[in-house]
Amino acid sequence: MNPSAHILVVEDKQSFRFMIQNYLEAAGFKTTCVTDGTEALAILAASEVDMVISDLVMPGMDGMALLQEVRSRFPTMPFLILTAHGTIDNAVATMKQGATDYLLKPIRRDELILLVSQHLENASLRYNHDLMAAELHGRFGFQNMNSMAPAMGDVLTAARQVVDSPGTTVAIYGESGVGKEVLARAIHTASGCSPATFVAINCAAIPETLLESELFGHVKGAFTGADRDRKGKCWRARWGTLFLDEIGDMPLLLQAKLLRLVEDRVFEKVGSDASEPADFRVIVATHHNLEEDVLHGGFRSDLFHRLNVFPLTIPPLRQRREDIPQLAEQFMSDFRRHQGKSLPGLSKTALECLMAHDWPGNVRELRNRLEYATIITNGELIQPEHLRLQHGSCQESPISGRITFCFDFDPDQFSYNAVIQRLQDWAMEKSNDNKSAAARLLKTSRKLFY
Repeated sequence: MNPSAHILVVEDKQSFRFMIQNYLEAAGFKTTCVTDGTEALAILAASEVDMVISDLVMPGMDGMALLQEVRSRFPTMPFLILTAHGTIDNAVATMKQGATDYLLKPIRRDELILLVSQHLENASLRYNHDLMAAELHGRFGFQNMNSMAPAMGDVLTAARQVVDSPGTTVAIYGESGVGKEVLARAIHTASGCSPATFVAINCAAIPETLLESELFGHVKGAFTGADRDRKGKCWRARWGTLFLDEIGDMPLLLQAKLLRLVEDRVFEKVGSDASEPADFRVIVATHHNLEEDVLHGGFRSDLFHRLNVFPLTIPPLRQRREDIPQLAEQFMSDFRRHQGKSLPGLSKTALECLMAHDWPGNVRELRNRLEYATIITNGELIQPEHLRLQHGSCQESPISGRITFCFDFDPDQFSYNAVIQRLQDWAMEKSNDNKSAAARLLKTSRKLFY
């Protein structure tokens, strides 16, 4: 129950109006009472209202007309109709027009408070669900996968095209860490499916003896330890997406059962002969070359052709370096929100290091490096030494060959400190204003350089 909720009571009879108001306020609710629908609309336009309780039969704008106006402006607001026994058919008709519930007169206090509490709680749950769905849509949608690389752009274009074909199986190929699951979630999200119906299973992470039960579920007594029925991932993915990651590592025996799922669109629980519909999209992903696995006997040929209906290959990060600045800023934005602190960003030299690195771990490695860097820094630009990159050009000297200086001073400006300052300025220029790199260039400590 939300005792801080504001409830608008619309009732033309003073005795009923006062009674309802007293019941609600005694339970801790805030109330506003009016006598007809026209007054109610004025309150709704000027105040934050969480629920409407309205009589059905009133002079002027009655409960049915008010309901239609409220639904056009506030589609999800709880609307409770009050009615006498003689107009119960009309009350049922209002339910068909969008009323949340109805309550018969004379009104009983406990019944009123129970209905109000239930429908306010349901409205709160719907609101939170919609917020979560909007957040997940923003997090997993295609809008977060823009790419400057032509090869990746082609992949995203094709992925958007398969969104409207929910019965089509999609196979996503690419090295570990390139974002195969991210792309699968984007396809699922763009299809308009509930976030809860994206169900992922890693075929390489679950023992072979448990994978079939995890995928299809089992009935009680199917094997030792099966003391109750269990629904599997296929059941949870109804009207959504079943994402089979690392499909190349699925055992051959289970591949035969998966073949029936994608071919006949049905599956069976372990220990059961009853078929259940596979009413979901199947997306698979792997870093394997499945065609080579087929040639070597590690993957079924018939299953490969059933899964490879719509193949998408994500290029590794080293082949789309132009995406690194955008990805880095996207991750930094996430870290600012989650860590709750100011993160100015990357220095020029740190970004150059990111661009030069080969990224064997791809996008996942980039995110991990940046997350580490944002944790150990405190309100300063991220520098190369914060990234812990063991390879690449980050530690290379910005100069080569002999070093020659020519410092010109007016006699009255010349001093030991002036020479040191010129030397520091030269080192900072060569190191792109990176103090740590400038200190290394002068073969001194960062502390002494300061």
